[in-house]
Amino acid sequence: MAAPNGRDSSVDGPLRVVLVDDSALFRQGLGALLTAAGLQVAAELGEPSALDAVIRRHRPGTVVLDARMPPTHTDEGIRAALQVRQDFPDVGVLVLSTYAEGTWANQLFSAGAKGMGYLLKDRVDDTAALIEAVRRVSTGGSVVDPEVVERLLALTNHRSALDELSQRERSVLTLMAQGRSNLGIGNDLHLSSRTVEAYIAAIFAKLPMNGEDRASNRRVLAVLTFLQERET
Repeated sequence: MAAPNGRDSSVDGPLRVVLVDDSALFRQGLGALLTAAGLQVAAELGEPSALDAVIRRHRPGTVVLDARMPPTHTDEGIRAALQVRQDFPDVGVLVLSTYAEGTWANQLFSAGAKGMGYLLKDRVDDTAALIEAVRRVSTGGSVVDPEVVERLLALTNHRSALDELSQRERSVLTLMAQGRSNLGIGNDLHLSSRTVEAYIAAIFAKLPMNGEDRASNRRVLAVLTFLQERET
């Protein structure tokens, strides 16, 4: 099945985005934010049943969708996101949720982190972070909400590989999951670039990840390692 080359949409004009949320008020507000930032809202849907046809018609760079939607308001958005990933691998997917759900994060990233994002709806208030996330997933990057990371890292009900990380390494890991560059991490934590690189190397060495997998975003995989252990 040929996938629309959504990530090339910016070449022809503004990055095109499709919004899927059962709240018309939320869609309108989100659409206004994206439009003001120079993005094009190509379509809005109240539920995901017609999403396949809409993607084929509008060829968006990113689909932004709620995790819970009709008819059951359970995980329709998660399942729709996974379907988009399967049918249109060149289209970025950004899932918005009211809650930090480890199970959902595992499902979303299980097939790879490329072009996938998971943010809490509260992040919509941070327009710059939201726009950056929409653009990042459209170009194959990945985003995990820092609040998701912080909440999950705070859970210590059982021992995991992340228990081996120092507090500073955990801070670096949290910023990595936000999509921060080494320079950005250094600025936030007042560390030199060389020190940041050393912390990241230590994190990768301590976590049970596949070091030969160059196709995945290792920064996001570091966070997903914890998510996977939390669900076992």
